[in-house]
Amino acid sequence: MKRIFPAWVWSARSNRLSSLLLFTVIALAPLPFGSTDPTSIALWCIVLGVALAAARPRALKRGHFAILAGLAIIILAYAFVLHEQLSAPPWLAVPHPLWREAAEALQQPLEPSVSIARNQPFFALGAPLAVILCLMCSLIVCADSTRARQLVLVVAWSGVAYAAFGIASFLIDPSKILWREKQAYSTALTATFINRNTTAVYFGTASIVWLILLSERIRRLFPSGQFRWQRIVPTLSSRVPRRVIIACSMLMLCLAAMFMTSSRAGVVLSLVSLLVAFTLYFYRDLPSRRALAAAIIAGGLISLLVLQFFGARVSERIDLEGLADIGRFETYRSTLHMIAEHPWFGTGLGTFRWGYPAYRGSSVSMWGVWDRAHSTPLEIAAELGVPLACLVASGWVLALAILVNGAAVRGRQKATPVAAFAVASLALAHCMVDFSLQIPGYAIVVSALVGAGLAQAFDGRMPSRKQSQGRKQPE
Repeated sequence: MKRIFPAWVWSARSNRLSSLLLFTVIALAPLPFGSTDPTSIALWCIVLGVALAAARPRALKRGHFAILAGLAIIILAYAFVLHEQLSAPPWLAVPHPLWREAAEALQQPLEPSVSIARNQPFFALGAPLAVILCLMCSLIVCADSTRARQLVLVVAWSGVAYAAFGIASFLIDPSKILWREKQAYSTALTATFINRNTTAVYFGTASIVWLILLSERIRRLFPSGQFRWQRIVPTLSSRVPRRVIIACSMLMLCLAAMFMTSSRAGVVLSLVSLLVAFTLYFYRDLPSRRALAAAIIAGGLISLLVLQFFGARVSERIDLEGLADIGRFETYRSTLHMIAEHPWFGTGLGTFRWGYPAYRGSSVSMWGVWDRAHSTPLEIAAELGVPLACLVASGWVLALAILVNGAAVRGRQKATPVAAFAVASLALAHCMVDFSLQIPGYAIVVSALVGAGLAQAFDGRMPSRKQSQGRKQPE
């Protein structure tokens, strides 16, 4: 293989091969209908697996190894639950009673299983595997600040490309997604995704990244320690750098695509996350807590005005339908009953669509098929059990804490941790009421940004483990 590729591709120090493969997956994952088909998922797992195998952790610090250890614990717990769901007989779990009832009805023996659909957890493993591979690869590659910056730019510019394509295709023929006819959302922009809610948070993610890039470029117009809010308008009115104009234009394009999705939760949560990103980036430049509160209130009012003037269809949907569907709350209640009966190991990864009908409440409309819980935490608990769901939730909480701390300690190099925190907050908040993080084309982008943010959340002055070991001890 080394004879085929030039030497720079295999450079362990810069992880060029791994970064090339990682950036390619990030840019292309949203393209084939959000990568929801098994072929796309398998392809990304193979590419990310090669990228992770080729990555060299020479730039990692002690904090990075601690994060990798935490990920290893989650992976081992995940593997244990899958073993219980797939094996016959399992070590600890009790087989689902459905198999006994089916055997009695058919009057013939059936091999029992914890999963209500035999071997389905194995076939559903692709999406979470791609996400964890992307997170680990991004963490290792983006320990280099240059690679982290490149990853942020890949997310930003790929978001612009999909926004431009989505707007153009919607204006030309809103009834199609790429070459397929839309089954729903014919009056909303979906770009290359199938669901408009996932599309909204994807463009919300791209908007957050462009807002951070815009803020960073404005911040750099002032020397260190000389930033003043009252000097922003005079400075920009005298000379607006081209990089500021480009970032502002790309932000507007991504926001336009986001509003054209007409997604209620996606648009509202994206606006809130934009406010969080802006506040977290500039909070050190605010003179007092009163100024911080004033900035948050002003940002909230601006977001409401933007929603009112540019999100007319979103506001109309909120007025007519409210902030959430009644059917979702009833589905949450039914899913909780499902969790209560199988709290330890769930019904099997990827089996919600088969397990839910037995718990579907009478108040839920009979129209449509509920193949997802519209709440990723509840669906994880229903399919994999409460202990694993709590472990995953704890991992996300720790990741958010590390990102916030990274935004505080990195000073002028805090753009990546701030963007990662805002994007993670958006994704986690939205997955509470929908299934955006279950779409690989979006989940891969989020995991890549979170991995880059975690990699850059530690002070660059801290020595790596290899450097600290090689340092001479005083006599």
